[in-house]
Amino acid sequence: MWEYTDKVNDHFKNPRNVGAVVNPDGDGTVGSLACGDAMRLTFKLDADLRIAEAKFQTFGCASAIASSSALTEMLIGKTIEEAELITNNDIIAYLGDLPKQKVHCSVMGREALEAAIYNYRTGKVFDKKLDGKVVCHCFGATDKEIEKLARAQQLTTAEEITHACKAGGGCGQCIPQIEAIINRVVGEEQAKTEEKPRMTQLQKIRIIEETIDREIRPILRRDGGDLELYDVAGDRVLVKFVGACVGCAVSAVTLKDVVESQLREAVSDDIVVEAI
Repeated sequence: MWEYTDKVNDHFKNPRNVGAVVNPDGDGTVGSLACGDAMRLTFKLDADLRIAEAKFQTFGCASAIASSSALTEMLIGKTIEEAELITNNDIIAYLGDLPKQKVHCSVMGREALEAAIYNYRTGKVFDKKLDGKVVCHCFGATDKEIEKLARAQQLTTAEEITHACKAGGGCGQCIPQIEAIINRVVGEEQAKTEEKPRMTQLQKIRIIEETIDREIRPILRRDGGDLELYDVAGDRVLVKFVGACVGCAVSAVTLKDVVESQLREAVSDDIVVEAI
């Protein structure tokens, strides 16, 4: 018998926003009935491009229903950019915790959100299998999905991966591949903690430019925005927003949570990004 918080029990027994939005702006479905968990998330935006309505349909256990219900409440009132920042750990925190064996239910909610946002932006149905190579054929988990979970939640064993996304919980033939991915991620994260050689200002600027082109610019361009590198003074990076980012209500959030976060990871924790 699982030990659930009062909030999990409340969202399970009294789920909010059940059903499907009529003529949704975003529609995403993840999971598989054959595997025991499936979720559809739909949302509709208001005139200010904020999520006015979010509904879910879930086939699964109490944790799946509660996670889906909680996610819809968290989404209402947010912009797409703000919604994108919601992680499965945020869903768990909102519910007051989940048993480790049920963490995959919150991950399913996060994946359904990603699929719905992808549908909103492209008009296409998101196919998780396109994002990487399938490692666990029992549950359709890809190498990139497993790597992403290992990094985000600092998972270090195959068992923890199974709790997070079910990968490895079927026939078990993929366990060696999962362990290889984990070992690589752990090694890379440990290398990051080692002292980095001092780089020249020219090297720093080059890495900043490469990170903006590779990691940041594609995110901004999805919504018609962009940015230009204006100057680098020591650890101060000055950028200029252009396109749809100019005057955007969440540009300050984007500056810190996207631009500064990516540059700190690539260059230095001392990096401070400012908009001109």
